[in-house]
Order: sequence, then structure tokens, then C-alpha cells
Amino acid sequence: MDTQALFWFQQVADGATVTQVGDIEHLAQSGVSRALARLEGEVGTPLLRRSGRRLRLTHAGVAFKRHVDAMLHELDDGLAAVHQLVDPETGTVTLSFQPSLGTWLVPDLVSRFRADHPGVLFDLRPKRDELTTALQSRGDVDLELSTLRAPAPEVRWRGLLHQPLQLAVPATHPLAARTEVALAEVADEAFVTIRPTSQLGPLFDELCARAGVQPRVAFVCDDLPTMRGFVAAGLGVAVVPATPRTSSDPGAAQPRYLLLTDAGAAREVGLAWSNERRLLPAAELFRQHVLDRAADGLLPRLGTPDGGQAEAARR
Repeated sequence: MDTQALFWFQQVADGATVTQVGDIEHLAQSGVSRALARLEGEVGTPLLRRSGRRLRLTHAGVAFKRHVDAMLHELDDGLAAVHQLVDPETGTVTLSFQPSLGTWLVPDLVSRFRADHPGVLFDLRPKRDELTTALQSRGDVDLELSTLRAPAPEVRWRGLLHQPLQLAVPATHPLAARTEVALAEVADEAFVTIRPTSQLGPLFDELCARAGVQPRVAFVCDDLPTMRGFVAAGLGVAVVPATPRTSSDPGAAQPRYLLLTDAGAAREVGLAWSNERRLLPAAELFRQHVLDRAADGLLPRLGTPDGGQAEAARR
């Protein structure tokens, strides 16, 4: 059915004359009348009857009008929703990210973007499996912050920074006073590691293989905060990525962090998006925001809670 004819039928049913509808739409009265007649033909019964100078609803018209009102209301809501999506200042950005980036990089990027674009909303989606990408040509994820370079040719990836890896040790460990260490020096230690679905797992295995270390794994954890907690409790040592410096809770046990001197002891964090999906304006605005902050060296500085500083190599 012609949506415009439904709208004219609604106006006439609400009391407007055909002449008034024609004046509003800059059409001849005959054009509006023909459209209403076609609508009645499609419905299969008269919807309007003449009463003096005005058209009144038939019984069928009354029943039909309720549904027309509901449909046109839904159509207006749909058009408003689309307008909101395509407006760069009121759209929604769907952002996938590795959980280990959700405590420092994601909040920094989103908060600084929202300072300039407060009307943009975010749909944040932590990844359960860091070894796969959430980007699909027919998916609904716009952008992804990850350390994974997806091999799929349709996925674009731009490096943002290099995140150094550190060895976390208990505060009472003999190496706790040092600032750096080689992995071979702790070959006999018990290690706390992370689940196989984390990108950190294969990187840890690669570093151990290069250093000739066969790690003795004491505990396998689901996330980095749990790993750090196990290390602080004296249950082993762990290889973890550096994060921005924060003030430690004086009432809680904290690990000490030593920069790993092994070659390749870092992971690259990047931004990915699909070549096969056109980003809506708000997502494109956020994508450019992230790339600009990386290019200008404005991403969070990475260091240790106890004062050491590991500069992030930026691209």
C-alpha cells in the first residue's frame, strides 16, 4: 500500500477535508481523492462516506483506522530511530574488546570521546574468546580493540600501541626489589597462567620456548585480576601486560612488577573493523578519534603501580 495514501486517509479521518489535505501537500484535490479511492480498492470495501462537505468513516473505516494509526506511529518511531543512528552526535557505537583492555584503555577512549560527543551511546561487548574476532560482514559489531590480528582479508587492523609484558612476583619474593628480569631467571618458579582462550596464553608459551623455559604451571586463572591476586598471595609468579600506573590499596597485598627483558616481551594493541560494512557516522567518528589519539601519543601511559615506567611504543 501507498504509505502517503494511508497518511492522507488518517488526516481525513481526523477531520481534515480533501481540499485541506491537497493544500498541505501542494496537490490538486482530485489527486488526493484518487489516492483514497485506490486505497479503498486495495482494502476491498469503502472506508469513507460523504456527509455534507466532509468525509466520515464507515464501520470498516473505523476498524481500519485503529491499525493505520498504530502502523504510522511505528513508522515514525522507525524513521526517528534511523535518524538517530545516522546522526553522528546521537548514534550508538558497538565496541567489542578484550577484557584485559576494559579496565584502562576502553574507559579512557570512551570518556574522552563522550566529553566532546555526549549524545553518542556505546554498546560495550567484552570478548569471551580473545583468539577469535567479533567482526563479521553481517554482524552488528562496529569496532574491536584487540591484540589479535585477524587473518580474514575483510578485517582492517591498525596498531595503536605496544604493551610491555612484566613478571608479577609476590612482595616477599627475592626478586621483588628489582626493576627488570629475564624469563630464564625464574625458570624454576611456579607459574600462574591464564585460560587458553586468552591471547596472552600463546604469547607466554612463545616467550618460554624462546627462553628455553619449561614452565611449571601451578594455577590456571580466568582473568588477569585473579592472576594478580594469586601472585600477591604468594602462590606463584605470572607474566602479565603492563597497565597504567595506579595508586595501590595500602590495606591489600600487592604484587611487584619487573619488566621482562626478553625479546618480543610485548603485545601490540590495535583497532579493527570490517571492510565489508559501512560504519555509521557515530562509529566512524569514534574510529577516527581512537586513531587520532594514538597518532598524537595521547593514549594512557603504561607503567607499574610501584613507580617504574614502561613507555609504550606507539604507531
